[in-house]
Amino acid sequence: MVNTNQSVKVAVIQAAPILMDRDGTIEKAVSLIKQAGEKEAQIVVFPEAFIPAYPRGLSFGTIIGSRTDDGRKDWYRYWENSIPVPGEATELLGNAAREAGVYLVIGVIERDSEYSGGTLYCSVLFFSPDGELLGKHRKLKPTAAERIVWGEGDGSTLPVFDTPYGKIGALICWENYMPLARAAMYAQGVQIYIAPTADARETWQSTIRHIAMEGRCFVLSCNQYVTKDMYPKDLACYADLETSPEVMCIGGSAIIGPMGDYVAEPVWGKEEMIFADLDMKQIAYSKFDFDPIGHYARPDVFKLEVNSEKQKSIEWKK
Repeated sequence: MVNTNQSVKVAVIQAAPILMDRDGTIEKAVSLIKQAGEKEAQIVVFPEAFIPAYPRGLSFGTIIGSRTDDGRKDWYRYWENSIPVPGEATELLGNAAREAGVYLVIGVIERDSEYSGGTLYCSVLFFSPDGELLGKHRKLKPTAAERIVWGEGDGSTLPVFDTPYGKIGALICWENYMPLARAAMYAQGVQIYIAPTADARETWQSTIRHIAMEGRCFVLSCNQYVTKDMYPKDLACYADLETSPEVMCIGGSAIIGPMGDYVAEPVWGKEEMIFADLDMKQIAYSKFDFDPIGHYARPDVFKLEVNSEKQKSIEWKK
């Protein structure tokens, strides 16, 4: 149970990966985790799909009804630089969390390691300060063309974790527009709600402020800052980027308090570490007049059923 009389220092890392380079991006992440720890952060958050990239602007050679050979080459490169969970990459990230003494929350592209190994998931990984991989959340519904490259998660990866500072959990990008997904997070008592994203539009700011006020929780929104010249020039479908803007993602990472106000204003147009001390008493203060799963709920009228079982396409019966 969180001590509501304490505060926690958080770091939201607005940065770009070394695109399509798993090892280079892990090396960069380890360096940034170390820097955040040296500045006494206790929780460190990275953007959606930080390892190895959010593939903004790439088509992977797809149109309805066909895929190109060049697109398959780019897909293979993306797949090859994704990470099995657990695996060598998670060991490196866990070691970095342990050495920095932080809870680490980081967006990755996860390669399925249980079945065929062919499906990728947009996932968030959670590490404890002792380096343990606490668990993961797989994005429930990739948005639009994301469905070309990412599979769908299920209700077995909707965790909220107890920490000495409060309960932490995450939904990724437009999952946060799913009212029932948010309700599932609130029902688990999330207090530090982490929202890794690729959405840099002004409307996203309205979303995260609403969630903070609706959930009476702190919201840590983390996005990348990416420019076109960061993309590898030898991508098979690099021509996809010819009409793209020079700044592919402008950022907008921010930290919101449980009354919907900024604790740290959004940062635009650069890489930056955003630090804030979260006063956990503010959560209890905010619930005086609104608690979405307590005194402001109407379970006699509305109920949500969440299927938390892992879904399998094939089961072998004896």
